[in-house]
Amino acid sequence: MRSKIYIVAGEVSGDNHGAGLMAEMDAIDSEIQFHGMGGPDMANHSKSIKNWISDSAVVGFWEVIKKYGFFKKVFDEVVQEIEEVNPDLVILVDYPGFNLRLAEAITRRGIETKIVYYISPQVWAWKRGRVKRMAETIDCMLCLFPFEVPFYNGSGLEAKFVGHPLADSLGHLRSDGKRSEKLVALLPGSRDREIEKIFPVMLDSARDILKIDPSICFSASAASEKGAEKMREMVLAKEVPCDVNVGNAHELMVKASCGAVASGTATIEAAFLGLPYCLVYKVSALTYLLARALISVKFLGMANILAGREVVREFLQTDATPEKVSSELLRLIVSSEERKSLSEELKEVTNPLAESGSYALAAEETLEVIKKKLRSGKLILVS
Repeated sequence: MRSKIYIVAGEVSGDNHGAGLMAEMDAIDSEIQFHGMGGPDMANHSKSIKNWISDSAVVGFWEVIKKYGFFKKVFDEVVQEIEEVNPDLVILVDYPGFNLRLAEAITRRGIETKIVYYISPQVWAWKRGRVKRMAETIDCMLCLFPFEVPFYNGSGLEAKFVGHPLADSLGHLRSDGKRSEKLVALLPGSRDREIEKIFPVMLDSARDILKIDPSICFSASAASEKGAEKMREMVLAKEVPCDVNVGNAHELMVKASCGAVASGTATIEAAFLGLPYCLVYKVSALTYLLARALISVKFLGMANILAGREVVREFLQTDATPEKVSSELLRLIVSSEERKSLSEELKEVTNPLAESGSYALAAEETLEVIKKKLRSGKLILVS
């Protein structure tokens, strides 16, 4: 009997990881039927996956509130579709604001399916009280970081460490190759709001650096052509020389002497590839105030969280100024020893993530959940 799986991702990184997981599941069982919501990579894998990334990838409380009507409509449609498809398994990939509520709605509706959550939401950083509710709706949590497993297991939610996909996707780029001493990477993130808030700060920082050393070259990466066009308009308006290309972030992380990176997936990728960098992040004032009231960890960047200390400098909100960012980048630009030391430290911190085969292990654990359901003969919902 063919297994039916409904999978949901709502951001670029989730689309990448969802597609990687789907490919490995297909390699184990080519008869699987995939349905769901994701991005271009997942949609290319299955015609029954709707590409909604351009509308779903928003950041911040206020930004989500402004699109509440859209998200409510899609949410109701997804719940209805899951009920109609009647999948053996639902896979929720990251995107916690949408997916955690979806898990609760599935359980509340009494839909007889198992739920696997791939890529743990960072509830250990905030909303810790939500974990017990998650244990009532999610059957298995697949974690990318080892420290997450005991946190979930201690709350009654079965969790498995499956490793980080970094090793599979970027392991071949992880080397001690020569970097271009005059090249600085600017990586402002993939979302429109991130570009609007963060890229101007990076460009102003670049202008300050060029006043001191006109020989420095700046290069930026966008996740899409739409984002690249927005960034090129900013470059022209600021009159700061900076190349903007699409999809070359990893190349810059390997080649640049140092860089400024927006908080998110890119920070752990940059750390894994040994790029000496500083973290820059700005959101709306409302989002920042609400986040400060809820977040219980000292750092925003995963490299710092893994290390338990500030390995890379973090410039957040009011600290995300051109003066502070340019000062840190200049410190790295002028000292090869500082760059080498930081690069080695970042690689050491991310060494536990260097084991390959993450997608394959995640696929095995996911399919094991289906097998358990079939062996039990029926699904027992936790009330």
